Amino acid sequence: MQAKAILRHTPTSPRKMRLVAGLVRGKQVDLAKAILLNSTKSASRNVMMTLKSAVSNYALINPDERVSDQELFIKAVYVDQGATLKRTLPAPMGRAFRIRKRSNHLTIIVDKVKNPVTK
Repeated sequence: MQAKAILRHTPTSPRKMRLVAGLVRGKQVDLAKAILLNSTKSASRNVMMTLKSAVSNYALINPDERVSDQELFIKAVYVDQGATLKRTLPAPMGRAFRIRKRSNHLTIIVDKVKNPVTK
């Protein structure tokens, strides 16, 4: 049975978050954690936090089943656009430029691997 974790209203643009989400999409959880720990992107901290929450949610949904990170994989990761804060920046000749501070919603779904690979 799959588990889901959602991080809402993250003050990062969806475009930047999608770069990091694409790195871990479809990977096993232990490999995804290693990728995120070595990533230099600031959005990787938010993805790591949400991934840990999804794994924890999986453990809560299936209390009788002990699953390691090697047996779980990321079934789906998607980033949706959140609210946009509109700010103004003074410009020459009495004008104002608009600044759009974007946010996003991150969703991670984890599930158990059907045929785990043993090493």
